[in-house]
Amino acid sequence: MSKKTSGAPEKTQSSPVEERVSLGWREWVALPDLDISRIKAKVDTGARTSCLHTFRTEPYTENGERRVRFWVHPVQNDLHQVVECDAKVLDERNVSDSGGHRELRLVIETTVVVGDRSWPVEMTLTNRDSMRFRMLLGRTAMDGRSVVFPEASYLAGEPVIRTEK
Repeated sequence: MSKKTSGAPEKTQSSPVEERVSLGWREWVALPDLDISRIKAKVDTGARTSCLHTFRTEPYTENGERRVRFWVHPVQNDLHQVVECDAKVLDERNVSDSGGHRELRLVIETTVVVGDRSWPVEMTLTNRDSMRFRMLLGRTAMDGRSVVFPEASYLAGEPVIRTEK
């Protein structure tokens, strides 16, 4: 008979440590589905969901499908570089920010590239003008895929975008 240890965290299914990508507290990532080849992301294990800075959003419906067109300043402190993006809306969710404020946000799914690895992630869209990072990589996106070293930065290297032949 097995005993459950009181107070012990439950383990999630994950890859062996040697197969995980090593991350620092900030990393360069790419979002190729959105034509963003490089954006600095804060690796935030305190945030459940990943989010992307958008300074303008336009939800619309096309052929019965909810979509959103949105605009991103991918480079910190550069309001001149703009990427126009378009994605299917997966959901709308109330999200609490680090200050405890709740906000209804659109949720999309997109591919994230970290180093030489890529996988799909859910991402909320919000205005992060007052924040230092244009993107947060939340713990759900990292689950079982990475090990975070909070004292380090840019451990994964530049994002490697593979093109289909």
